[in-house]
Amino acid sequence: MDADAAAVFAEFTEVGLGATRARDIWRNLMGTGLSHFRGIVAESFRDEARIEGRVEGRAEDILRILTVRGVSVPDEARQRVTACTDLAVLDVWFERAITAPTADAVFDES
Repeated sequence: MDADAAAVFAEFTEVGLGATRARDIWRNLMGTGLSHFRGIVAESFRDEARIEGRVEGRAEDILRILTVRGVSVPDEARQRVTACTDLAVLDVWFERAITAPTADAVFDES
């Protein structure tokens, strides 16, 4: 099961539980307790969370590098970096941030 299918399954389950105590338990389980389970759904959620964490961390790294180097980061550039969810793109931007003279140079495709 891929991550998208797992997310749909989890949401479907939560909606199906309605406004019950079981739904609260399900939310808690899906949010915090997955490391103890080995099922396909749990693995999908862990993988997705791991990727999201790497994406967020890489975006923070890019912004920090630019800031430490004294490169001005306009709000539009900051938003573009934090909104990006493609780790491969963020990796390219990270490498460019090391030497880029401006924030715009990080996004330069040439």
